[in-house]
Amino acid sequence: MPGPVRPALRVQSLAAIDEVAAPHWNALVGDDYPFLRHEFLAALEASGAVSTATGWTPRHLCLWQGEQLVGALPLYHKSHSRGEYVFDWGWADAWERAGGRYYPKALSAIPFTPAPGPRLLLASHIDPVEARRQLAAQWEGSALSGWHLLFAESAEVDAWLEARPELIVRHGVQFQWQDAGFGDFNGFLAALTSKRRKAIRRERRRVAEQGLQLERLEGEAIDEVALSHFYRCYCLTYLERGQRPYLPLAFFQRLRATMPEALLLVRARLEGHPVAAALSLQGARTLYGRYWGSEVMADSLHFEACYYQGIEHCLAKGLSTFDPGTQGEHKLTRGFAPLRLRSLHHIADPRLRDAVVRFCTEEARHLSAYCTDAEAVLPFKT
Repeated sequence: MPGPVRPALRVQSLAAIDEVAAPHWNALVGDDYPFLRHEFLAALEASGAVSTATGWTPRHLCLWQGEQLVGALPLYHKSHSRGEYVFDWGWADAWERAGGRYYPKALSAIPFTPAPGPRLLLASHIDPVEARRQLAAQWEGSALSGWHLLFAESAEVDAWLEARPELIVRHGVQFQWQDAGFGDFNGFLAALTSKRRKAIRRERRRVAEQGLQLERLEGEAIDEVALSHFYRCYCLTYLERGQRPYLPLAFFQRLRATMPEALLLVRARLEGHPVAAALSLQGARTLYGRYWGSEVMADSLHFEACYYQGIEHCLAKGLSTFDPGTQGEHKLTRGFAPLRLRSLHHIADPRLRDAVVRFCTEEARHLSAYCTDAEAVLPFKT
């Protein structure tokens, strides 16, 4: 006998993440990607980091089946391209010099967070092609210049291309560490070439010789004093480049209050006083390095706090992947392998679309050659 007829899907656009209850949203979120949790997105909005005033107007899309939330996609209308880490400034400049209007555009990404992961959340019984068809209708034919999907995991990119093959693919690369059964940090070092093993030991020794001591704090152990010191260090990273930090202290305070179990703070002390800090988030299998800053200039401290302490934490906690953040070829020689990424782009105007296709095709050719070269310099024994 045929099963019960389910209600038709209905799309709702939210002007704030708090328009949907956290338990309904989080029921669709897995256990390994904290940035899609309702608490994280709400912290961005409640702290003022994400708002129309900052160029991030929330327009999150929800799929309902009757009274049940069966799908969700973070979505923002952007009036600029800051805080995205897939750079389309050149597209915008060329189009506006030609008389077009690039902003506002639609963006599905996690603000200020270039960490690959899921984007579209769907209940298991929902047809993914139909869901994507209904969601795409929200930006196709609108006054927006296009829609951009950034840092989605590979399977999701494939699913979008199956549903919307006209989407433009842009290729990118990051660097990630994977546990290959190392056991502990010495086991990780043993898998490296002698040259790189000695170099890492030398860097860690230099940190100790400067009198610096590292500690890892998790969850409730990160008190207000530790968080405030971290934030001072975080701001220094931006001020050194003459910029203002994207995120206010209130954002981090809210994370500490609503999802403390996802937080890992690496803190460096000198003569008993904290002088540097790196804040990461963690899921069930992955550590995500995110924010860093230091009040002192110390040889190799960044490598220790942001890379080696993270690897040690993963090995101690049974996490299989360490995503240390975007950019940085120096990660290669420290065991972080290139990870090829793809973003997707819907460009409404066919003239701009043709130019973007040509650009992405040429860029992909260069990036493929770069990744091949990068893989050849990984420090593991062959």
